[in-house]
Amino acid sequence: MHADIDQLYVLPPCTADLKILRVDVDFLLINKPTRLLSVPGRHPQNRDSVISRLEMDYPSAAIVHRLDFDTSGVMVIPLNKPALSHISKQFQARAVSKHYLAVVAGLVEQDEGVIDLPIAAGEGPKYKICHDTGKPSVTEFKVLERDTSANTTRVLLHPITGRSHQLRLHLQALGHPILGCEFYGGTYSHSATRLLLHARDLQFTHPTTGEQVFIAAEADF
Repeated sequence: MHADIDQLYVLPPCTADLKILRVDVDFLLINKPTRLLSVPGRHPQNRDSVISRLEMDYPSAAIVHRLDFDTSGVMVIPLNKPALSHISKQFQARAVSKHYLAVVAGLVEQDEGVIDLPIAAGEGPKYKICHDTGKPSVTEFKVLERDTSANTTRVLLHPITGRSHQLRLHLQALGHPILGCEFYGGTYSHSATRLLLHARDLQFTHPTTGEQVFIAAEADF
């Protein structure tokens, strides 16, 4: 993730809008564009982020989970400390359901399956599959569409765990790297103008009413 190395690099500016999908007294639901940090980077010129944009109108906004710089999609932003605590505990307990869309290289043979491979820190900002030191990491996948002419597959991903770079690494290990992934895409790292990974939907329990909250936003690829 760029945030790990942005103390050395100035990131290109993000001109895309951050879209607010829903305003609740306890939280915001947003759609993050690609190439926008979730929180300000360490380099002073990398201040632009989800939280710095929202704080202008919502000074109490806080981050409870993050999306990679390159990943677009839905996020929940708590607006007060009780909501932050309540939603944070849901993430820790893996009670929040998330689905991602990705376009990967090649034609995935299985219609659906489970990738269960442990992930550990690698060199620099990268991570790696490691059965000795890695933490348990599980991703469910389902094929939505195979494009035989482009030799690509659109997949729906359900991460059971939330490791850094989990979806990128698991799909690479499956032999089908995500298009546009500069870290693990290999020859496919520049096969798209952006990382083709999008957080499509999110479901969690409302911190005040106890009702189930569901939000979805389709990918622009």
